[in-house]
Amino acid sequence: MPAGLIALALGGFGIGLTEFVITGLLPEVAADFGVTETTAGWLVTGYALSVVVGALALTAATTRLPRKPVLVGLLVLFIVGNTLSALAPSYGVMMSGRVVAALCHGAFFGIGSVVAANMVERGRQASAVALMFTGLTASNVLGVPFGTFLGQAFGWRSTFWTIAAIGVVALVGVLLLVPAVRTTETPSLVREVGAFRSGQVWLSLGVTVLGFGGMFGAFTYIAYTLTSVSGFAASTVPWLLVVFGVGLFVGNIVGGKAAARSIDGTLLVVLAVLTIVLVGFALVASSAVLTVVALVLMGAFGFATVPALQTRVMRYADHAPTLASGANIAAFNLGNALGAWIGGLTIAAGLGYTSPLWAGAAITLGAVLLTLGAAGAARRSDRSAGASTTAAATEAGASTGSTATV
Repeated sequence: MPAGLIALALGGFGIGLTEFVITGLLPEVAADFGVTETTAGWLVTGYALSVVVGALALTAATTRLPRKPVLVGLLVLFIVGNTLSALAPSYGVMMSGRVVAALCHGAFFGIGSVVAANMVERGRQASAVALMFTGLTASNVLGVPFGTFLGQAFGWRSTFWTIAAIGVVALVGVLLLVPAVRTTETPSLVREVGAFRSGQVWLSLGVTVLGFGGMFGAFTYIAYTLTSVSGFAASTVPWLLVVFGVGLFVGNIVGGKAAARSIDGTLLVVLAVLTIVLVGFALVASSAVLTVVALVLMGAFGFATVPALQTRVMRYADHAPTLASGANIAAFNLGNALGAWIGGLTIAAGLGYTSPLWAGAAITLGAVLLTLGAAGAARRSDRSAGASTTAAATEAGASTGSTATV
């Protein structure tokens, strides 16, 4: 694999850390600003919704610009946003910092996915995208637990200062290792937008929203589930997030290899099992031992979907993948926002801290059904295209034969 993929993974590590670390620090942040857990959860939802805006607006605005300078500019925006969060004197300023940092998220992963795919031959594109997203999973395995521990030990602001510093390291990595790709093809926003005429692109985006939203809705309030239902001490949450992160890491790699063989088959199996895992987690959450097992499985099957989801939308937007890829990152985070919002509603309704798990299972089941529909439509389209090609070839052969007879 090219060294540039390591740089993209490094950028993904920093951005993934700022997105997910807040889930382990929600109790501390809520207490510091004097807000409820549901209000603190809006720091997750607000970030995710801002990713949606940034993924679409910034990707579209930078379509005609060289990709490497765009990636550099996005990382600068990320550093500024996390610095603002670290300095925040109030909840409102904290939310502003989250919004600024989030604006770079979707465009970075969207453009980075296309850059990663272009670095390798077509048969290895899913694995290349998976390697880039390894930075995202590594942020959960190493970064989120360490960031949670750091925040609990030295205050949550120290975590955001550390994230800003990691952003600087990621910026240097991109400058040094990502090649300045030159192309003779003139980028076209009209062509990029034209990719959305494909019904399969829209179906892919829908699967992403529901598939990732179910897992993330359950994960957003996991600190409360672990301490209030499973009976773990708050000090053990960082180590439990390590367990969750190990599942993410393994799931992302295995999911990338499986998607290289069958994208839709991988999605159907993984999403179906994830639904079962979330239901099982809700049922056994009062058991400390089974909770640890459920955390590993939720992480593994939750992130095993990522390479397939990202590669699917790029495949059906083959001739104009950049904006569609960014839109899929927006879909990931729209799912995050949807899941976090619904999970917050269930808690506010007094349904308890296992209710986000039940809500996540219901959302993920919707993703299974939508994937079945999308895969069926794709097969029918392929058969129709194959029949048309055969008919055209037969007609051409007949015409050739007639000409030869004459």
